[in-house]
Amino acid sequence: MMRVINFKNRSVPVYYSTEQSASVELLSHKLSEMELDFDFRKKWRRIKSVEMVRDVAIFQYNDGTKLYLEVS
Repeated sequence: MMRVINFKNRSVPVYYSTEQSASVELLSHKLSEMELDFDFRKKWRRIKSVEMVRDVAIFQYNDGTKLYLEVS
């Protein structure tokens, strides 16, 4: 499944399986916690998509690199 998350005037698709819907909600709460983190906000501008695997969000950049973030 796919859902779009808006954070800092940027929309990014989040891909997850049907049993991971609770983790997507945890991701949105984690993003609101990281709102004041300047370093993360700089990284957010380059993110192409997000994939949820259990309690880990995998942020994929335009150049193919990945950033892993635990959301639980």
